[in-house]
Amino acid sequence: MELNEKEKFIYTDAINFFKTLKGDEHPAWGLMNAQQMIEHLCDSVAIANGNAPLPMHTAEDQVAKWKAFAMSDKDFKPNTPNALMGENPPAVQHISITVAIKQLQNELASLHEFYKTNPERTEMNPFFGPLNYAEWVHLFHKHFRHHLRQFGLID
Repeated sequence: MELNEKEKFIYTDAINFFKTLKGDEHPAWGLMNAQQMIEHLCDSVAIANGNAPLPMHTAEDQVAKWKAFAMSDKDFKPNTPNALMGENPPAVQHISITVAIKQLQNELASLHEFYKTNPERTEMNPFFGPLNYAEWVHLFHKHFRHHLRQFGLID
């Protein structure tokens, strides 16, 4: 299966950018260090591939509005709050940023395989509601770009 532009970005290009991080970089905004950011992305992908389901967090009457934003081409703003994270980011889970990036690659491989074998499946995003594969890819393209900008890896 040939990858589209956004799939290529999340599966290959973003990973290559993340691999340039040493782990001691200071973000342009926010409190997460580079490894915490990678692990945050791992957690997001684990929701999408069915490995870490979460219940809906957004009020039902707000889901359509939030999903419309998620599916738009509007960027996440710097310091966009994540109500599931709390005020301070969690401690790192992996021994190194290299191991965290490998875990992100594993979660992405699982995502690809999950939807390859379940193309009609949707998984609940706790903010934006049930998303199908194309919607998750769009969201991850937006989300990964947001964090790449946070660490000065792209404009």
